[in-house]
Amino acid sequence: MNKAKLITILLFFGISAGAGIATAVLPKESFSENQNRYLAQFPKFTAKRLFSGAYTDDLENYISDHFIMREKMSEVKTNSDILTGKKDVNGIYITGSRLIEKIDPPDDAVTQRNIGYINDFAEFFGKPVFVMLVPTQAEIYRDELPPNAPNPDQKKYIEKVSSQLTKVSMIDVYGSLSASSNEYIYYRTDHHWTTHGAFYAYQAAAKKMGFEAQTEDHFDHRHSANDFRGTFYSKTLYNGIKPDTLDIWIPSERSSIPEPKLYVYNDIGAEPEEHSGLYFNEFLERKDKYSVFFGQNQPLIKIETGTEGGRLLVIKDSYAHCFVPFLTEHYSEITMIDTRYVQTSINELADPENFDQALILYNASTFMDGITIRTTPT
Repeated sequence: MNKAKLITILLFFGISAGAGIATAVLPKESFSENQNRYLAQFPKFTAKRLFSGAYTDDLENYISDHFIMREKMSEVKTNSDILTGKKDVNGIYITGSRLIEKIDPPDDAVTQRNIGYINDFAEFFGKPVFVMLVPTQAEIYRDELPPNAPNPDQKKYIEKVSSQLTKVSMIDVYGSLSASSNEYIYYRTDHHWTTHGAFYAYQAAAKKMGFEAQTEDHFDHRHSANDFRGTFYSKTLYNGIKPDTLDIWIPSERSSIPEPKLYVYNDIGAEPEEHSGLYFNEFLERKDKYSVFFGQNQPLIKIETGTEGGRLLVIKDSYAHCFVPFLTEHYSEITMIDTRYVQTSINELADPENFDQALILYNASTFMDGITIRTTPT
């Protein structure tokens, strides 16, 4: 018995030492494809950072990020959490058929600030402004959440925001998405809606924005990827949910008009990168497949569509990325601004004289967290 204990102890310390040595000497990655994030870099040592605790905290994060078999251990931990009855893993509920984000209750002060931003912008813009707040999976599939799981009522929240907005037109997408909940309108492993879900919103937008929406049979549905695992998977590394299919809807008559041109501004004020076409197909070979829609988040993207129509300004989060392609058949120019990545005011970026309409599009969770549509410099 004593020999068995001794062998077990030696094995434990041997494995621990071996893992530590392997972690120290093996090449380090800077980016985790599975978790879709940059990994911690080796911290810079200073006496001040050591005594403040910052150095040891950063060193712990570095070791955690680069420890050998880290992702496999994370998978094991997730499965263990599920077996012990834990309701969520890293803020993600794991249900029988999908992953759903845990949404915190909205902060009323943040909500009032956002409403003020939009009202100020509508006053500044002086032309038709439309607002679309999109419910997330946590609202549409609330019946799949664990019993008594905290989950704010996004329908009531959107109605509350709508009642306090002035000089804008609200586009209601809740009804069509809720009625289509049995269809594939949200990804199972990612926080975005699918192209099919965005299509229903496009139909709703047409009724408000003054154009005639195309019918579903106008588009060729291209199954561009069948192994998409998105942001929710990255947080849990849980393999028990079926990977997603990512579809791109291409107008069947697209060949009759020029391919849209994109001007992507990685930095405001710098020269843009020019791109032919709406889709960045190289991302279909990567983990972050949703970035096939306009590439990764950028401060500003201008689209010259090659069709006739007005000029549209879109202030948005990434929910707009699979939605805006539907609009390219109705507007000659579309400019998208992601206010999460700009520090300047909107009136410095978007002269109302250059646009005919504006669309503000956010998912409800992003709006609750806080958006920034400033019309005056900070």
